[in-house]
Amino acid sequence: MELNGLIAASYQAFQDRTPDASVVLLHPASRYRSMLVAQLMNDPDIQVFYYAMGPDDVNVRSFLSGITHDLANQHPTFGRYLNQVHFETEEDLDVLLSAFISDLSDLSDEPFLLILDEYDRTDSADDLQTFVEGAITNLPAHCKLVINSRTLPRLPWVSFIAQKKAVILQDDHLVAQDFYGMKTEGETKLEVFALGPGYVLLNGKPIDTWEGHLPRLLFFFALDRPVVTRSEICQAFWPDLDNDQAVNVFHVTKRRLHKALDFDVLVHEGGYYRVNPDVSIYYDIMAFVGALVKGRSPETEDKPAVWQDAIDLYRGPFLQGHSDDWIVQRRSDYQTGYLEALSEMARIRLEEGRQENALGLLLRAVSENDRYEPIHRQIMQLYANLGRRSEAAAHYQKLVEKLKLDGKEPDAETQELYAAIMS
Repeated sequence: MELNGLIAASYQAFQDRTPDASVVLLHPASRYRSMLVAQLMNDPDIQVFYYAMGPDDVNVRSFLSGITHDLANQHPTFGRYLNQVHFETEEDLDVLLSAFISDLSDLSDEPFLLILDEYDRTDSADDLQTFVEGAITNLPAHCKLVINSRTLPRLPWVSFIAQKKAVILQDDHLVAQDFYGMKTEGETKLEVFALGPGYVLLNGKPIDTWEGHLPRLLFFFALDRPVVTRSEICQAFWPDLDNDQAVNVFHVTKRRLHKALDFDVLVHEGGYYRVNPDVSIYYDIMAFVGALVKGRSPETEDKPAVWQDAIDLYRGPFLQGHSDDWIVQRRSDYQTGYLEALSEMARIRLEEGRQENALGLLLRAVSENDRYEPIHRQIMQLYANLGRRSEAAAHYQKLVEKLKLDGKEPDAETQELYAAIMS
């Protein structure tokens, strides 16, 4: 295929495979990612705002100063919220993030792309990675973020993909496995299972010599992103210690991790830590999220089998039994993917006329998360369709009581469905 055809295929893949994603990462291995960016910018049917990261973007305030200047040239009022925040003071990052999201919302009333080009220039900026992660979580519904980078940005991509927020596009196809380029073959084999209590097998044998829970959790934390910095680790595990104390505890924990597995699990390269690239790793999170990507693809033929794979891989909440902030967040992210798999499988069973089977799947979903109202509505409607109106009413009343404990009441859509069923 000629170059123009290859670029056209990449462009078509962007159009066809990313409509539901808030963020599109153009994989560093993509041969035509920069040409795709150029084509997106030249398409008269797409509204695009563009910012290329520069050498000065080494922290949040430098980035916001630069992007405010550049986007103001593309849209005169951009920055009216950010300019009310004093960049030279130690403003809370949440204040800056809120202002940035407000400025993005005002860029257009229509759907638009925000392209962050040369993103790898920001690799060393810890606070900027945190800021971008927060921005991705809070993007306006009509804004799609496109990231072009020569390296895999050190953001939690697997988590974003599980939530259906992000996709990774490599030329004309979505990346559906091996998201971080982990080695899968080799003499030293680790099998890592984070869905459930969390355990690790080394060459088929369970590791039970952790000397406490911290070395084990440090290992799971390192698997969360392509690479991590020492400061990210210290902030996640020992936020209340001063820097020197946290660093000392980190090194002790790292030594215990290496001792438990009898080799250097974490390697330090270019200022970053990553899991030893010479080790073969099976990680159930990667397999689970890969099944979600395949289930979402219109090209997948046997969707029931793929969705069932995702359901079977989810053996329980992420690192069940632990309550660290970063674990609780990831638990919610992967739970979102699990609920999607159960809901999609229930939809397939309904199409097959297997209503009781679908009901069982949906009840299983609310046993995992009893505050997620869309699935409650599906259950109520299914009870009504089965002629079991009293059970629909009882289910609604239980939901009301649960929400009341949180000081809330059912969504208007849920209340309307209840009224319709009871009328």
